Amino acid sequence: MPTPVHRRVVRFGAVATGAALIASALLATPAVAAPPRTVDPFHPDFGPNVTIYSPDTPVAQIRAELDALHAQQVDAEMSTTRKAVYFLPGQYGTAADPLQVKVGYYTEIAGLGASPDDVTVNGGLEVYNRCLADGGTGNCLALVNFWRTISNLHVAVAKAGQDGCRQSANFWAVSQAVSMRRLDITGANVSLMDYCTAGPQYASGGFIADSKLPYVVSGSQQQWLTRNTEVGGWSNGVWNQVFSGVVGAPDDAGFPNPPYTTIDQTPISREKPYLYVDADGRYNVRVPDAQRDTSGVSWADGETAGRSIPITDFFIAKPGDSVQEINNALSRGQNLILTPGVYDIAKTIQVKRPGTVVLGLGHATLTAVGGAVPLEVKDNDGIVVAGITIDAGTKLSPALLRVGAADSDKVLDADNPITLSDVYFRVGGPHIGKATTALEVNADDVLIDHIWVWRGDHGVEGFDPNDGVNGDNQRWATNTGTNGVIVNGDGVTATGLFVEHFQQYNTLWNGDNGRVILYQNELPYDPPTQADWTQPNGTLGYPGYKVADGVTTHRLDGAGVYVFNQNNPSILTANGFEAPQTPGVQLHHIMTVNLSAGTVQHVVNGVGGQADNSNTGTPQFVVGYPAP
Repeated sequence: MPTPVHRRVVRFGAVATGAALIASALLATPAVAAPPRTVDPFHPDFGPNVTIYSPDTPVAQIRAELDALHAQQVDAEMSTTRKAVYFLPGQYGTAADPLQVKVGYYTEIAGLGASPDDVTVNGGLEVYNRCLADGGTGNCLALVNFWRTISNLHVAVAKAGQDGCRQSANFWAVSQAVSMRRLDITGANVSLMDYCTAGPQYASGGFIADSKLPYVVSGSQQQWLTRNTEVGGWSNGVWNQVFSGVVGAPDDAGFPNPPYTTIDQTPISREKPYLYVDADGRYNVRVPDAQRDTSGVSWADGETAGRSIPITDFFIAKPGDSVQEINNALSRGQNLILTPGVYDIAKTIQVKRPGTVVLGLGHATLTAVGGAVPLEVKDNDGIVVAGITIDAGTKLSPALLRVGAADSDKVLDADNPITLSDVYFRVGGPHIGKATTALEVNADDVLIDHIWVWRGDHGVEGFDPNDGVNGDNQRWATNTGTNGVIVNGDGVTATGLFVEHFQQYNTLWNGDNGRVILYQNELPYDPPTQADWTQPNGTLGYPGYKVADGVTTHRLDGAGVYVFNQNNPSILTANGFEAPQTPGVQLHHIMTVNLSAGTVQHVVNGVGGQADNSNTGTPQFVVGYPAP
C-alpha cells in the first residue's frame, strides 16, 4: 500500500512554499490502475447470488433451498434480487425421489456440462399460474410470469408425489423475458400453459432454442417462437406460433387456422454462450459460432461448434464494481461476466474489442444513473452480449444500449455478427424510468436473438391510482419511452423481437435487407387523449411496426400488434403495421387484435379488417403484404 502524502501549506502572503507545491502535485497524480483480478479456474468467485450444486449434495438439501428461493421470488416481480443456480455434471434426484423445482422471478437455473445430457434432473423445472385474488385461488394466470431462464440440462420428468393433473406434463406457464435453451426434456409432455390451477390460464409468449422436446402443448399461449429445435409434436396456439429451423414443426399451410408460421431453416443463428466445466474441472465459457441455413439442435453430433474461453480470461464483476474497473478490464482484453445483482451505471460500459463476450448471470441488471447510456457496443466483428437486463433510470437516457456508431460505415463480417441474446430492456416498473430509445442498432449485419423491450404498463412507482386508469396519466407523463427499437444498420436479423408500450414507434426499421422472425407488440395502454397519440402529420397513432419509407428490401414473418387502450378506449390507431409498398418488402402472416379497449383500423397500410370492441380477442389477419 503506498505511503499517504500529507500536505502542509505554509503561506507567505498569497504564495505557497515549494514543498507545498510539490505535495499538491503528488496529490493530483492519477492513481495507478488496480492490477487484474486473479480468477481460480476451478473455483471462480461468482459472488453470493450464485449457488453451485454437485451430485454429492443431498437432494433434500437442494429441494429445501430451491423451495425457499421460489417462495422468495414467486411474487417478486419488482424486486432487486437476482439469483443463478448451477448444477455440476451428474444426476440429481431419482424417479422415486425426484427433484421438482419451481422457478421464480429473476432466477436462472442451468447445467454446467459441455452437453445438456451431462446434467440430468430427475424431476421437473416448472412455472405455474399465479393466483392474484381470493386468497390465492382466483384470477389465476401467467401473463406477468416474466424474467426467468432454464438451460443446458436434461430434464427426465418425474412427478412422484404430485397429483394426476400435475403428472401429465412439465409445466412452463410464462410470458416475456423467459428463455429455454439447450434442453433435453423426456418422460412427459411439455405444457406452455398451466391447465391444473383454477382458471383462466392465460399466458403471453416465450422462446425456445436449441432443444430436444417431447410433445408440446401450447394451449393458451398467445405467441411463441421456437427456433432450431426438435419437437415430438405441437398442439394449439392462440394467435401467433412461429417455428424456425424446427424438426417436427407443424405445417403452416392452413394459416391462420391454425395460426402457425413455419420456416424450414433459420437464415442465420448463433446460440447463446454458456458456462461449462471441462473434464479437468476448469470453468470455461463456450461461445458458439454463427450458423447459416440450419435446423435442429447444435449439439446433435457432439460439442456445439465454436470456441471455448477459459474463465481466467474474464473479469468477473459484482454489483458495486465501478464502470471504470469494468472498462479497464475490457481495455486489457478481458471478457466480462456480470454476476447476479443490480448495477448502477453512471458512465457507459464500452465494449470495443472484436470477439468480446459479455455474459450476464442470473438476470444481471444494469440501471442507468444520471441519464447515462449504460452499454455501448462498437462496430467490431463477433462481439456477443447475452443474459442481461438494462433498466432506464430516473433521468432521461438517450439510449439504453447502442450498437455501432451512428456515423459509422464500417464493413463487418456478416458471418461473424455482433450478437444480442436474451437481452431485456425496461422503462419503468420498479422505479420511474426515462429513455428516448431503448435499443439503437447502427451497425450492419447485427443478429438479435430474443429480446424483450418493455415500457412498463404497471409497476410500483407510486402513481396516484385515481389519475387516469391505475395512474396512467402520471405514467404517460413520467415513465417516458419514445421508441423501443430503432434499426439503422443494413442486413440486421432478429429472431424473437418482443417490443411493448412505447410512446411513438415501438419498432422503426430504417436499414435495408432486414429480416425478422416473430414480432410481438402491444401498443401503449396509457395515451390520455387522441392528441397524445397522433403523429405530427395527422396520422392517427403510431404503427406497432414501421418499415421506413426508403427501405427497398425487408422480410417479416409471424407478427402481431395488440391494442388495449385502457386509459382512453376511444383512442384510434390507423394501422398496426406500416411499410413501403414494393416487391422487396414482404410482411408474411401478420395480425392485429383488440384486447378489450381501443381500435386499430387496419392491419397494414389500409389493408385488413378493423380490430375493435366488436371483435375483441378475434385477430384480424393478413396472410401476405403486398398480396401476391
